[in-house]
Amino acid sequence: MEYVIEMLNITKMFPGITANDDITLQLRKGEIHALLGENGAGKSTLMSVLFGLYQPEKGIIKKEGKEVKINNPNDANDLGIGMVHQHFKLVHNFTVLQNIILGVETTKNGFLKMDDARNKVVELSNKYGLMVDPDALIEDITVGMQQRVEILKMLYRDNDILIFDEPTAVLVPHEIDELMKIMKDLAREGKSILFITHKLNEIKAVADRCTVLRKGKYVGTVDVAATTKVEMSEMMVGRKVHFAVEKNPCVLGAPDFEVKNLVVPSKRSSKKAVNNISFAVRKGEIVCIAGIDGNGQSELVYALTGLGPVESGQILLKGKDITKMKVRDRNVLGMSHIPEDRHKDGLVLDFTLSENLILKKYFAPEYQHNGFINFEARDAYAERLISEFDIRSGQGIKTVVRCMSGGNQQKAIVAREIDYDPELLIAVQPTRGLDVGAIEYIHKQLVEQRDAGKAVLLVSLELDEVINVSDRILVIYEGEIVADLKPEETTPQELGLFMSGSKRNEVKA
Repeated sequence: MEYVIEMLNITKMFPGITANDDITLQLRKGEIHALLGENGAGKSTLMSVLFGLYQPEKGIIKKEGKEVKINNPNDANDLGIGMVHQHFKLVHNFTVLQNIILGVETTKNGFLKMDDARNKVVELSNKYGLMVDPDALIEDITVGMQQRVEILKMLYRDNDILIFDEPTAVLVPHEIDELMKIMKDLAREGKSILFITHKLNEIKAVADRCTVLRKGKYVGTVDVAATTKVEMSEMMVGRKVHFAVEKNPCVLGAPDFEVKNLVVPSKRSSKKAVNNISFAVRKGEIVCIAGIDGNGQSELVYALTGLGPVESGQILLKGKDITKMKVRDRNVLGMSHIPEDRHKDGLVLDFTLSENLILKKYFAPEYQHNGFINFEARDAYAERLISEFDIRSGQGIKTVVRCMSGGNQQKAIVAREIDYDPELLIAVQPTRGLDVGAIEYIHKQLVEQRDAGKAVLLVSLELDEVINVSDRILVIYEGEIVADLKPEETTPQELGLFMSGSKRNEVKA
């Protein structure tokens, strides 16, 4: 069997950790090959070695049977290898076209020749159904569209080996379906695809074979059609995983959090992002706000947490009006927030893990004296959270958070926010980009908060999560609540109709 790419016995080390330990991966021409593993299993590291971002300590790479040396991404591009990174590498104030040609510009007498490039981009966009506007600014287009720009960057460079690193972590359900179709079309054209994920449904939908890594080691390669999701999940985490969320009926207390006639302005248009929303979350229940991305959920959460403006209306926590309160005052009163964008709102990426874990408590008397931080107390607190929440990092509390895997960054935020012992936990996309083991763990944490009599407001795009975790579902569409549903009485199909605006109920908060 001729392989288009072979990574043989690859070992890659970082301070305090062996990220890849003697791993072999073989890719056939025209196949979609999934790379499956928990957060921090070494998947992105292995692909970064193939793309020339890292040099391995041991092992060789072959292309079509010949050994090759990939010193940097330019070498990878020359060999026809392209990569869409988990966190996109785009210049936000450039246009789509400028981003695509960046680094491979055609010039004449020192001037950029854009016409040929534009024609090629439009042709590729039409051929693969990408529907990208070459003149749009990156900062003005959706995350799903930004990903298509990254795919076009690879196609523009005539790459025939395409690496997708967690490509669906930031996409909504219909964008995921579209991406799966694009990947199948690319494979049909003869492109070979390496697809990093930990979503078993997606592997079953598109992949031909799947290689599993666990804690930096190679576990095995399986034929996807002949392997069940349960078998793959056990290979990935090394134990049985419960896909169903186990929870008892909720015991409702008094309303802990109330939103009355809330109106939030939109940055993009004169229409309101949130239009006269009212709802309450009681102690001991998980209320989920479900909707397709871009229907006002982000602006709503920003208003509730104090990160964004409120035009009119009231927000009450424990009976107190917090509408104009500062973020810290809301936190001290009992609000915790797992944000949608972990890099922008959840972490200080160049701080260490211990510094990030103490961010909500460093000013408390037990962690500082006369304005000076008590480092021993801070580090002991961080060590406890790392142990309790199984946060994995190369150098423990000293690890710079930027160097951690996305899933472990997420676990750090969840640990900090839940350990704060809040009255109200606002969790936005809490399992985005996490593997099945971590998802199971975080769902359990949310249910534990609810069972301890806390109010939990969950905002999610994942239909399975919405139906399995919540006690009540509020559907948001174009800034308004259009349905108040009980999960046990609704189906994913019905929920989808409400989310797309095809159906609505009159809602009484």
